[in-house]
Amino acid sequence: MFTDKAKIYIKAGNGGNGAISWRREKYIPAGGPDGGDGGNGGNVIFHVDTGMTTLMDFRYKRKYVAGTGMDGAGKHCKGKSGEDIILDVPQGTVVRDAESNLIIADLSAPGEEKVIAKGGNGGWGNSHFATAVRQAPNFAKNGQPGEEREVILELKLLADVGLVGFPNVGKSTLLSMTTKAQPKIANYHFTTLEPNLGVVDLGDHRSFVMADIPGIIEGASEGVGLGHEFLRHIERTRLLLHVVDVSGIEGRDPIEDLDIINNELAEYDMELEARPQIIVANKTDIIQNEEGYKAFLAETERRGLEVFEISAATGKGVNELMMRAYEKLSKLPPIITFEPQVDLEAERFVDKSGKGFEIHRENDTYVITGSWMESVGGSVTFDDNESLAYFQRALINRGVIEELINMGIKEGQIVKIGDLEFEFVF
Repeated sequence: MFTDKAKIYIKAGNGGNGAISWRREKYIPAGGPDGGDGGNGGNVIFHVDTGMTTLMDFRYKRKYVAGTGMDGAGKHCKGKSGEDIILDVPQGTVVRDAESNLIIADLSAPGEEKVIAKGGNGGWGNSHFATAVRQAPNFAKNGQPGEEREVILELKLLADVGLVGFPNVGKSTLLSMTTKAQPKIANYHFTTLEPNLGVVDLGDHRSFVMADIPGIIEGASEGVGLGHEFLRHIERTRLLLHVVDVSGIEGRDPIEDLDIINNELAEYDMELEARPQIIVANKTDIIQNEEGYKAFLAETERRGLEVFEISAATGKGVNELMMRAYEKLSKLPPIITFEPQVDLEAERFVDKSGKGFEIHRENDTYVITGSWMESVGGSVTFDDNESLAYFQRALINRGVIEELINMGIKEGQIVKIGDLEFEFVF
């Protein structure tokens, strides 16, 4: 089964906590702090595997979690970092943020790798906080949480040439006659229920990839039928072969069919309206309406369209068409791949508020969010004066206290940071 879209949840590993530890050795009664740092959490990495052709692997398993970093230990021992999780995807996979639908990454190069969810940093051990004045810090930093998000994976086929046209006009037959692809072929509509790829080999190291794009009917750009499921595969093609049934057997008007399909392409993506096309007049060996066919040729000539008359079933004109397609491709620039719309690196260091934290009220409780602030709050020890002083300085330096006062907080009201709750005191 061909699967070209999947929605999954990914979670990077949390960082390990820093250790609170003291050097205890014989004859060294005051060895000082030696708590080690926590290990970093594992990343969620997407890797392009050219051997994959579908997103089938994500059809049944939809949750992926990387390893958590180990906590630090005494003697300055750093915790082991969590294991990365590497998810193989086919070449041509676009990763979108499920909440915003913005593009995070376009994985189109063989072997390309991208960190989509970064593991949390390990927390600092208490040895980091020793100074000439503070020689016995009884506190450490907790590890930061790993990133998590739901993402939508979309596979957009990497084909040079796309075969478009109404169902049953001969696209699959043309693909089978020119490549080693073996699509289903029969004389009824919607024989092809999934895109098919094939390599056209013209010899002398001349070749290109061609795809049969099914499911395009009137209303496809609005999601009618399977339109949206297949139209995305045309976005990367540099040249379209627009196949039209000119035989008249089904009583269709080839010019009307031509206009309907082109309208659907333009409605889906305006750039497709300007994509180079060759009009392929198919089934010329069984024309039933000569006058209608002559009218079709006259109208396409009037519009300045390039038309190739072929019979995919008998092979008439097919080789010439493929040579012409290769000639046009050799002069066309590559399609610009999708530019990421989410800057993951910037997102990792700047909270939505731009201040490094956010505060909102829940009844009489002031809730402070932000991964850095939650990490600091999780490491405070309220019965240790130095730990409490460090925590208070962090709140002042970050502007949290000033923000709380501006929001009208009163002494004795509750402030919550992660799992930590305390009364506000001026």
